[in-house]
Amino acid sequence: MIYKFSSKAAGNVIMLGPNGDELMRVIGREPAAKGIFEPAAMPAIIAALEAAVDAEDARRQGADKDDDKLARGSVSLRQRVWPLVEMLRQAQTAGKPIVWGV
Repeated sequence: MIYKFSSKAAGNVIMLGPNGDELMRVIGREPAAKGIFEPAAMPAIIAALEAAVDAEDARRQGADKDDDKLARGSVSLRQRVWPLVEMLRQAQTAGKPIVWGV
């Protein structure tokens, strides 16, 4: 499955299924083919994503360079969720929802 997040406040953000599923779990939702982020929920979603990014950054800093894939230059959570966080901020400011699968 591919997630295509859309909002009238910003351009589309597309994520591969496994990355979108991880994002949903980070924010406390079950992965779903369709959904909506309402503007009122966006501050909590942004905070959850930022907390997860900070936690991963801490793990990366503590990773043994020969031991962990985090230390080998894999794509970080920060890189994967940044476009969606920016979209969430724009949509929240504009008071517009973000939808996917519709």
